[in-house]
Amino acid sequence: MSVIVEDVSKSYGSQLALDKISFSVESGSIMGILGPNGAGKSTLLKIISGYLRSTSGSVKINDLEVDPENPEIKKFIGYLPENNPLYTDLYVREYLSLVAGFYKIPNRKSRIDEMIEMTGLESEVFKKIGTLSKGYRQRVGLAQALLHDPALLILDEPTSGLDPAQLVEIRQLIRNISSKKTVLLSTHIMQEVEAVCDRVLILNQGKVVALETPEKLKKLTYQKTRKILVEYGEAVQIQLFESMKGVIKTEQLDTNKFLISTSGDDLRPALFKHAVENNLTLLTLHEQESSMEHSFLELVKEERLLS
Repeated sequence: MSVIVEDVSKSYGSQLALDKISFSVESGSIMGILGPNGAGKSTLLKIISGYLRSTSGSVKINDLEVDPENPEIKKFIGYLPENNPLYTDLYVREYLSLVAGFYKIPNRKSRIDEMIEMTGLESEVFKKIGTLSKGYRQRVGLAQALLHDPALLILDEPTSGLDPAQLVEIRQLIRNISSKKTVLLSTHIMQEVEAVCDRVLILNQGKVVALETPEKLKKLTYQKTRKILVEYGEAVQIQLFESMKGVIKTEQLDTNKFLISTSGDDLRPALFKHAVENNLTLLTLHEQESSMEHSFLELVKEERLLS
């Protein structure tokens, strides 16, 4: 199921939360949505889910326009909001039965059993939701979002507050789900983007900063700045690097260890030559790989400087 967002804007009085956002998501893929706090991620997801009306622009799911007044569109959408509102006094199966009733799901018992198995809730099914750990509550939220078999699954910070083991399990579950559904995933966790997302949309101050695959995003900023770790067998003065062409910043990590930021060129040959000419013992000369976190920070920083 394809999703097309065209020129979506949202204003709260004089405050512009989203500014002409446009992108599309192909069926069967996972789109990650990144951005600092206040960037507009949750607002965008609420508009796509039909929970909130945009000020202008449109959202189409398989050519059907999303409208908060049209309940039919909700049949195609599963939504797990950031705060995961649950009826904590209900038992797991009792709660899922209630949700199934809202959607008038046929064969209710078998469908609930299927979701309990899919989300790994078998051991918790006879417990009240209020007694569950954060990880199992997230599983209940996923189960209710998937219960009516939506073609589009919207997840707002689904792994927030989970321990490392729970993170791995939920990520794998999301990846398994995506083989048959389109997934929109908002998150602050960079490793999550690299682990599960096919493409990444970065928002900042309500605008699209970048829309690429995780690998292309890393290369995009990597071409602008590169970092090289250099370590010597003796103490070295930081001033030695100041005259080197292409060096834009040098961080001294120890008396003999430095992290050098360059303007994009590979300075390792020059650093090797530099060591030989200055009779220095070169112990380490290593170029650090670009990361999603570095790319995200660089892109957001650039956008703030331009605005």
